[in-house]
Amino acid sequence: MFRLLLLHFTFIILHFSVSLRAQLPPWQEGFLDIHHISTGRGNAAYLVFPDGTTILIDAGDISDTHPRTLSPRNSSRKPNASPRSAAAWIADYIRQFAPVNRPPILDYAMITHYHDDHFGEWDENRPTAKNGAYKLTGIMEVGDQIPIKTLIDRGFDFPIDLKSRDFQEKEAKDEYHIVQTLQEYWKFIDYHSNNSGLKNEVLQPGSNQQITLQKNSKSYPNFQVRNIAVNGRIWTGFKDDAFFELFKQGQYPGENPLSTCIKISYGKFDYFTGGDISGVNGIGEGDMNSVEAQIAPVVGAVDVATLNHHGNRDSQSPYYVRTLRPRVWVQQLWSSDHPGEEVLRRITSTNLYPGERDLFATDMLEANELVIGDRIKNSYKSRHGHIVIRVYEQGLKYKVFILNDESEKREVIAEFGPYESR
Repeated sequence: MFRLLLLHFTFIILHFSVSLRAQLPPWQEGFLDIHHISTGRGNAAYLVFPDGTTILIDAGDISDTHPRTLSPRNSSRKPNASPRSAAAWIADYIRQFAPVNRPPILDYAMITHYHDDHFGEWDENRPTAKNGAYKLTGIMEVGDQIPIKTLIDRGFDFPIDLKSRDFQEKEAKDEYHIVQTLQEYWKFIDYHSNNSGLKNEVLQPGSNQQITLQKNSKSYPNFQVRNIAVNGRIWTGFKDDAFFELFKQGQYPGENPLSTCIKISYGKFDYFTGGDISGVNGIGEGDMNSVEAQIAPVVGAVDVATLNHHGNRDSQSPYYVRTLRPRVWVQQLWSSDHPGEEVLRRITSTNLYPGERDLFATDMLEANELVIGDRIKNSYKSRHGHIVIRVYEQGLKYKVFILNDESEKREVIAEFGPYESR
């Protein structure tokens, strides 16, 4: 009887403590909030700039039609297995954390490249938008629920023409439906360009005037978004419009190396995110001709960086890690391929750069923990949850909040910092 009573009271205490978990304090003027959203179906990051300007970077929405998606090698859909899609949860997340007393509008959305875990995936089960113009998946479903003013991507004609018959026929049977999804994406852009005032732009390498503060720029002269690279076109670091090219017209290296890459600076604070670029070749050597190696000296040291290609084994070359040397690494992952053990060794190596660094992951899989072992547990401050970077005091300090990704309320379950920007 005593044991039953003890278990009963323990349950009550645990339930009470969970119910008292705090909500993330609302964004306020002067904060830079960077939300890495954990959906289990790909990358999505929602940012609120210091004046309230908003941007969504990617809206991954991998289809459930692939056997691997529902296997232990992939994350489950977050926060639960309801019929609601990853894109619908992204839209719900945006509505929760949009600046208070403002409509949940995206001033910008940016698609890093055209893979399912970054912009969505068509399948035969996807519903059609109420306007009848396109299927709902990824950025198309987010944009159907949350108005987007400017949609930025890598374009469609370089280094190959994605609308050409050659590409369409060659990739028509791709198991991840890149052609079918692109066709829905183009329908989405056409419809909203004609009916909602959407502007579609190609990221301009080197520019710091394409993604700007839209509400109160004069109050934050120390904030900027610098476009680093797109389509292998890499900013030289000198003139705003000066770049060099890694790829020539007709040379298609796949989507990953063509990812858009940007650096966000707020006072002393710097943040880099580069989609799925990589820098390690097929036999495990650092590739000095890779996008990673070419952008590293232009980006320089940063406070926070997302892991390129989710931390897959072809990414985070020694040269790249040594050059960026972030205090905080953020890993957006959904597969047992993330991270490769060798990647984890590199980003935690004090031989590559000295000093402390903290690692955070959105949803580390049990498969990784079983294979890699204690190195996972000992390396990460947090292995599950939405990861929020909040920068304040004009960029001098920042904190990391972990939000519950198994709850629709997204309560704070851990807090780290404050960190001082470098």
